[in-house]
Amino acid sequence: MNAEKKVAFYTLGCKLNFSETSTIARNFVSEGFKRVDFEEAADVYVINTCSVTDNADKRFKSIVKNALKKNDDAFLIAVGCYAQLKPEELAAVDGVDLVLGATEKFNVTSYINDLTKNNVGEVHSCEISDADFYVGSYSIGDRTRAFLKVQDGCDYKCTYCTIPLARGISRSDTLENVIENAKEISSKGIKEIVLTGVNIGDYGKGEFGNKKHEHTFLELVKELDKVDGIHRLRISSIEPNLLKDETIEFVSKSTSFVPHFHIPLQSGSDALLKKMKRRYLTDTYTNRVSRIKEVMPNACIGVDVIVGFPGETDELFLETYNYLNEMNISYLHVFTYSERPNTEAVNFEGVVPKKVRAKRSKMLRGLSAKKRRSFYESQIGNTLTALFESENKEGFIHGFTENYVKVKTPWNPKLVNTLHTITLTKIDEDGLVRFNFEKNKVTA
Repeated sequence: MNAEKKVAFYTLGCKLNFSETSTIARNFVSEGFKRVDFEEAADVYVINTCSVTDNADKRFKSIVKNALKKNDDAFLIAVGCYAQLKPEELAAVDGVDLVLGATEKFNVTSYINDLTKNNVGEVHSCEISDADFYVGSYSIGDRTRAFLKVQDGCDYKCTYCTIPLARGISRSDTLENVIENAKEISSKGIKEIVLTGVNIGDYGKGEFGNKKHEHTFLELVKELDKVDGIHRLRISSIEPNLLKDETIEFVSKSTSFVPHFHIPLQSGSDALLKKMKRRYLTDTYTNRVSRIKEVMPNACIGVDVIVGFPGETDELFLETYNYLNEMNISYLHVFTYSERPNTEAVNFEGVVPKKVRAKRSKMLRGLSAKKRRSFYESQIGNTLTALFESENKEGFIHGFTENYVKVKTPWNPKLVNTLHTITLTKIDEDGLVRFNFEKNKVTA
């Protein structure tokens, strides 16, 4: 390849997508491409798509348009979940040259011998049952923390979800490989690693998706805790039925795993959880939260919740609202239910009008703001450790404490990617927390 060729990436969706984009980008660089920002003119644009929200699907077209404004001769490639689910639809978008499904995305460089634009997008997708092998990946270079993929795919059959259709069966990286990647990340001076996957609590199912667990999630956590040079390890999102008491206990005593859990709930109504085919009821969820708060009173607990699922009456929505209101949690990620082809729920009765979905979403976002504020208030006066990010945001630098309180202080480039012991003092008018540095306490 000509060394002058430039490639740019745009990632929609989750942390897992970010880790995979980063790995695909490294493949391009090793083939002689120069990685540039998506806002710059490039010869190749790669868009890593998402299928979780309607919005992500719709944004694809405008991202393609933007890329072609920079260079109307650019070679445009779509990869990721939406590319697996609706390859023909993406290939039909004006200007798209290549669409790669779940098994091909990591071999993207082998598909582009010639960067001449195609009249019609070329599709290389697979039957999702062929996506039974594992490709490890991690993201670095974009942030002060890295996303490390440990698992892919999902064997759960939630009635609203297309992820098993887009990513295939549950399969995991080998323990040796995860540890190797973690060491590589820490050798680059990155202070925090976020473990990511589709269903990471299911970690251990073999590389080829065989059902035998080589290792458990707890073993993975214990081994990662031993890696030198990693200051912080964060568990991104874990199903309540797979978050075991032993893991909670271990995290509470660990020096590198932080007291922050993100646990999907989806509904506070047992009737709806059953309709969603979730693998737990609210009792299990309540127990997990109580256990975490018992051993880590200052832990941050984030919650995923879906509003507007078919059959969600006003009463059932209020059941969810009241359940969350009473729970000792720190913030919510609110998803508005959207119909997905080839899912069970698309045929369910009791469709909730879009306006009602929007209203409920707004109510839960309000509750989330209240919960976050209350959690931040509970942390004022505590001495914690902050890791600072790399952006100058209107004259301020932001950072996160181990328990995910977002803090700010006047911009100082020397603080980027450093850890400092701080005492939280007050909540600013923008909702972020101000603090005092503890004298002579630079952690790393």
